[in-house]
Amino acid sequence: MPKPKAIIIGAGIAGIACAIRLAVKGYDVDVFEANSKPGGKLGEIKMNGFRFDAGPSLFTMPQYVDELFKLAGKNPEDYFGYLKLKEICRYFYEDGLRLNASADLDEFAKEIEEKTNTTATEVQRYLKKSETIYEVTHRVFLERSLHKIKSYLHWDTLKSIFRFGQIDAFRTQAKANQSFFKDERITQLFNRYATYNGSDPYQAPATLNVIPHFEYHFGAFLPKEGMYGIVRALIKLAEELGIRLHYNQKVEEIIYSNNPKPEVKGVKVNDKTYKADAVISNLDIWFTYKNLLKGIAEPKKLLNQERSSSALIFYWGMDGSYSDLGLHNIFFTEDYQKEFNAIWKDKTISNDPTVYINISSKHIRGDAPIDNENWFVMINVPANNGQNWDQLIKVAKANIIKKVSRILNRNIEKDIICEQILDPRSIESKTGSYQGSLYGNSSNNQFSAFLRHSNFSSKVKNLYFCGGSVHPGGGIPLALLSAKIIDDGFRV
Repeated sequence: MPKPKAIIIGAGIAGIACAIRLAVKGYDVDVFEANSKPGGKLGEIKMNGFRFDAGPSLFTMPQYVDELFKLAGKNPEDYFGYLKLKEICRYFYEDGLRLNASADLDEFAKEIEEKTNTTATEVQRYLKKSETIYEVTHRVFLERSLHKIKSYLHWDTLKSIFRFGQIDAFRTQAKANQSFFKDERITQLFNRYATYNGSDPYQAPATLNVIPHFEYHFGAFLPKEGMYGIVRALIKLAEELGIRLHYNQKVEEIIYSNNPKPEVKGVKVNDKTYKADAVISNLDIWFTYKNLLKGIAEPKKLLNQERSSSALIFYWGMDGSYSDLGLHNIFFTEDYQKEFNAIWKDKTISNDPTVYINISSKHIRGDAPIDNENWFVMINVPANNGQNWDQLIKVAKANIIKKVSRILNRNIEKDIICEQILDPRSIESKTGSYQGSLYGNSSNNQFSAFLRHSNFSSKVKNLYFCGGSVHPGGGIPLALLSAKIIDDGFRV
């Protein structure tokens, strides 16, 4: 009896994970990717002897990657290695405060108490609250579909419903954090976690305070070959499982029959039809409906929701080394609310943006020539709504150089050897993310978890959706969970 066939649209991290899971289940799997390489937002850039991870730079919850190898009966360590970081991030403030956030919670809390007006007890109490939110939400909101009745019939779901008040959904993240800390600089530090899913802490619910728990309980990690090493390892596994990966092959249409109701039949690529018993789209849900599902009514209310923020990224090869900097570094704005108002209300970039600098060569020496560093320099920006990006980029670059040079007391501009730039326009064109938003729809209201598109189609049988634009959300761990949710409920 022939194997059932599955087609994955897009070789982003969720698409690759779906392909592996279905191959393990016994499916014959084809993956069609419009670009010449796999990875989606999780890409890499090489220039002038420097290597950069193009997208996500923080690795948490590695067990979700390891699980894919274990499902295939493989030892993850034979494919993929990573180290647990002893330092989460270095924080720089305009008033001169510097914090080297240790991965050891007690050390981190002690440092904050020694350098600020916030006590270690406040920090520990806050992270305990973060743990509680995780305990209430992870099985219900992150690991299961919110769009199927059976998800609500589990005992742990009922327990979570009774504890709903503990997830702090009815005040903003900023208001909640302000109530925890005496020192506004520490409030700012934890408000930053809203940006992990492209949201605004002054609008988003305090439920997002679950995010610090991922770092300070489970830990932050770095793949030994950089973030793109995740993609390389999973692609190797996929090929060993017999999955066929087709690059430079853009899917033009999802084919379905209408007898007696819509049911997937395959996809069309370069006017050729490839048959399948199931199709999983890893393409942004907006483009899936607008470009691929002809004749199917789109969920207009969902597609018209506010998109998450985007990013402006400078990839700089730097001549010299900076001992003040670590792997992850944050240079805070003086007025955080003003920065978010610029992004969300004015749809522009603040003149004093918070700057994130990732330097993987601090740990992976091959990522930069000797005595050089590879700087991934990012600021949060609005999604693309037709702004004059060329002008905004010019001004933002000058402001970033001025800010970082002032705080480090060193002219960084003279050390820039080479440069590439990624902005919302190129994020959309290269990764298929509508308006260049990094995480699909924003999480700027308390019901956002329920407003993401489901992982299955209610209109077309055997059509599924994975990736950051659908449930449970954006970022590597949640994208991998979207594949797991499809796997757990997969029926053909």
